[in-house]
Amino acid sequence: MFVSYKWLQEYVDLSGIDANDLAEKITRSGIEVEGVECPSDEIKNVVVGYVVECEQHPNADKLNICQVDLGEGDPVQIICGAPNIAKGQKVVVAKVGAVLPGNFKIKKAKLRGEPSNGMICSLQELGIEGKITPKEYAEGIFVFPNDVEVGSNALAQLNLDDHVLELGLTPNRSDCLSMLGVAYEVAAILKKDVKLPHPKADESNEKATDYISVSIDAKEDNPLYIAKVIKNVKVAPSPLWMQTRLMSAGIRPHNNVVDITNFILLEYGQPLHAFDYQRLGSKEIVVRRAHQGEKMTTLDDVERMLSSEHLVITNGQEPIALAGVMGGANSEVQNDTTTVLIESAYFNGQIVRKASKDHGLRSEASARFEKGVDPNRVHAAAERAAQLLQQYAGGEVLQGSVIAGEMNREPKKISISLEKINRVLGTTLSTEEVTAIFTSLKFENVVDGHTFQVTVPTRRGDITIEEDLVEEVARLYGYDRLPTTLPVGVAIPGGLTKYQEKRRVVRHLLEGAGLYQALTYSLTSEEKSTQFALNKRESIGLAMPMSEERSFLRQSIIPQLLESVSYNVARRNDAVGFYELGTIFLKNNENELPEEREHLAGAITGLWETHEWQGEKKPVDFFVVKGIVEGLFKKLSIESSIEFQKAKLDGLHPGRTAKILFNGEVLGIIGQVHPQLQKELDLKDTYVFELDATYLLEKEASPLHYEPIPRFPSITRDIALVVDSSVQASELANIIQTAGGKLLKDVHLFDLYEGEHMELGKKSIAFSLTYFDPERTLTDDEVVKAHEKVLNAVKEQVNAELRG
Repeated sequence: MFVSYKWLQEYVDLSGIDANDLAEKITRSGIEVEGVECPSDEIKNVVVGYVVECEQHPNADKLNICQVDLGEGDPVQIICGAPNIAKGQKVVVAKVGAVLPGNFKIKKAKLRGEPSNGMICSLQELGIEGKITPKEYAEGIFVFPNDVEVGSNALAQLNLDDHVLELGLTPNRSDCLSMLGVAYEVAAILKKDVKLPHPKADESNEKATDYISVSIDAKEDNPLYIAKVIKNVKVAPSPLWMQTRLMSAGIRPHNNVVDITNFILLEYGQPLHAFDYQRLGSKEIVVRRAHQGEKMTTLDDVERMLSSEHLVITNGQEPIALAGVMGGANSEVQNDTTTVLIESAYFNGQIVRKASKDHGLRSEASARFEKGVDPNRVHAAAERAAQLLQQYAGGEVLQGSVIAGEMNREPKKISISLEKINRVLGTTLSTEEVTAIFTSLKFENVVDGHTFQVTVPTRRGDITIEEDLVEEVARLYGYDRLPTTLPVGVAIPGGLTKYQEKRRVVRHLLEGAGLYQALTYSLTSEEKSTQFALNKRESIGLAMPMSEERSFLRQSIIPQLLESVSYNVARRNDAVGFYELGTIFLKNNENELPEEREHLAGAITGLWETHEWQGEKKPVDFFVVKGIVEGLFKKLSIESSIEFQKAKLDGLHPGRTAKILFNGEVLGIIGQVHPQLQKELDLKDTYVFELDATYLLEKEASPLHYEPIPRFPSITRDIALVVDSSVQASELANIIQTAGGKLLKDVHLFDLYEGEHMELGKKSIAFSLTYFDPERTLTDDEVVKAHEKVLNAVKEQVNAELRG
């Protein structure tokens, strides 16, 4: 649930508390706030501009030269390529010096010979997702209504200076799937009152019952159905403030009628549906189960095959909506709609869930019905819709509502003693303190001695037993204020061994890097049993295998991970990263059981990073996987003992493969899968690694060594060395490090060049060398002497020359 801080202020006084402080208080009370975002934080210098003139660019068919008034005197010239730009519009303008999302800075420019002093923006360029922008502005720039002030802050007009709290709700807290529900929660936390809307529309003399009748054949599925009729509606865009609130909640604006129903869904948590009265085809609404094999076309223009387990709204003959899920295309509100029928109903969550699941239609409405809506808001939501349609669509509300069915959902009454609350929580709360908590929650309560008689409002359907009330007291009192006690018992609680702790560190790091844990078969085919093995031995076959493909014990995990990657890629999951911490089996003597060792392996393919807004895509490569492995070594504090050595191994690319050495002993392998094997598995570039985890995790890590922050400056020298193509960068780095002595603190490779300006068989490798003494400031002479030793060493040992 996305909650607008500004919108929330209309229901609860939030003065003196900012959005981040509020988020922390909500999280402490038991509802996790997963994030707080303010879209305007990374946008600067964006205003409302007025297009005074708009003419076609003389040198470009798709560009226009616009003279734009920014409210600062003379208009400025801006070149715009949007297809919907026109004279007389009020638009979003990023002035020269403005900053847009992604740190995109607006500068003066020339486009096809004409100067441009700024940029006329679309909503997408302001960071709003294309899927939630109004359709008429999905392509092109955004146009403001005429009542906005030229030169005013465009971000404020678009509500982008608002803070949006993302609530991670558990299924039991469906009451907070509405702004009013969140308002009750926040009011309880802050000990403040809730300001509720009081909808009231002026009604005409005509009666709604003269226009429509409602009957319910499936009363268990739909105990209550309310219809209101509004005439003379003018379908148009909804007010800008309403559109921006919908977009901040992740809902695309359509028109004033549809937007009002979505607005009330967010405000009350009660889904509504608007029918075009003239397109109903009758003057009656019948709610029933669908006939087996009955068909209807929903608003997404998909024909749906219905069954007797689905609930439908009909015009007495054919379905016009799939109850609680989606309306029908045959009764959709369109631009020529003048009379609207508003549906507000209570549908059984299970029947809605069944239809939603069967048709793959999970909507904001179905999610709320599934989790449970407040039955006492059904009528209020319909009245609120009528009020807003009268206010923002010019509608004429017909007298009364057409109501079918009834709901007698009385608030639950639960008794609980003060002694039980304190006993369960380990507190010493007084009667007054508990009463204050129930009152802040707007729960009516009466104290009889030391027993509370609590009336729970219908909006809190999650509270049904005494323990629920105990939880309410605990979270409003403060989980952090509850006393802590140690477990009492004879046995001492166990702990993790160092090996187990390291194994957990490995899992956390790899999952943090974006890899998913896989659990693959330990059994494989004879061909794959020794493939990629670090310590290849004779294959171990089963005496009674279930199949030929699972007849041998594996000596490497990589083949099984590649099977998983291939399986996913074949199903259009193109970016895949798996790891497995599992067992491999090595044969001993004939009469001995095989040696079991734990190995860690990973396989990654596809795009590693995708920043669609910036147009950046980074496919996985050797250095991405190497970086993950190096991060693991650093986390285990063994990076100083690790060395990567070029290697050629069966099944891996001959030029992109390395052995991983730990203190000179082979610890694992890393590299790209051989192109031939990739082709057999129908994979693109795929990279793998495998480490002997038993050996790795049993090794003691180097003790942490802290050094004081240096007080003296370091000196950096860059060198580019021309060497034979066969010389490896690591070899050069080791020579440099050794020759540099104690003053050389860091050797960093930053460039490799092989091209037309380089002699055949040669390459240029550039390093950055940092010289430093923690005790004093180095002189130029000292650095020159050390640097000359480095240059002499690389010349003598690998015949390296400084690149001119």
